[in-house]
Amino acid sequence: MTTQTLDRPTTGTGLEVRPYGPTIGAEIGGIDLGQPLDKATREELYALLLKHKVLFFRDQAIDRDQQLAFARNFGELYAHPSGGLQSHRIIQPIASEDFKKYADRGNHWHTDTSWRLNPSLGAVLRAVDIPETGGDTIWADGGAILRGLPDDLRAAIDDAYVIHDFQDALAKAGEIYPLVAHPLIRTHPETGEDILWVNFSLKPRIVDLAPEDSKALLARVYDEIKKPEYHARFRWAKNSVAFWDNRAGVHYAVRDYGDYPRVMERVLIASDDVPHRVRKAA
Repeated sequence: MTTQTLDRPTTGTGLEVRPYGPTIGAEIGGIDLGQPLDKATREELYALLLKHKVLFFRDQAIDRDQQLAFARNFGELYAHPSGGLQSHRIIQPIASEDFKKYADRGNHWHTDTSWRLNPSLGAVLRAVDIPETGGDTIWADGGAILRGLPDDLRAAIDDAYVIHDFQDALAKAGEIYPLVAHPLIRTHPETGEDILWVNFSLKPRIVDLAPEDSKALLARVYDEIKKPEYHARFRWAKNSVAFWDNRAGVHYAVRDYGDYPRVMERVLIASDDVPHRVRKAA
């Protein structure tokens, strides 16, 4: 087996790749995100995203306009209804102060904009003000989680649809959007991989199950997602950037930094894909 290291180019474009784990996460070197991407580099990065599901970049002293320009390489951008920066409406600040407003939600594994008919393709997250220690983010591989489920749990959720309820927040923002249900197991539209995909921050409930049964089943799913063998944990540092495939799993922001005013800035990449399940022939 060949070991990939950051001091050895591993792609045709000279990008340097260091995988974080067997199935999820890779740190990418040999690139300046502040510069325009040529076609070959853009395509190579996207291929790496599909393979590793989340990409990490260090020492990227980029500003907001450069963050937007990088994200636009991979699709149309989406302005979240919760609001963005006054100067850059499409950039959404993710601040520790905001978490206090929604303390009732707790801290959960989630995927972005799962309440939409066509949730986002991915996101680019830039560290703005981070604590010296703590504040990591963890990504979980939805495909690996699904493959590792106990047989009885896999059977119980095989045909399940889940509703993610964002109605209260939308109402506060003056937005109207219907409740939609997505398959709890979705097929990735590009890789064809089946993915366990559920947002625990938006009061998920399984369609056609009694509330207590839905809660009990989702609690078992949550316990599986928490297993560390499915995770890539990123320790943020100044000028760090993460770029992830929102269709490939879930993530979790670790709030272990007390009252420090941690601030990140996120750009969402839109998608036309409606989550669906492709049944494979036996």
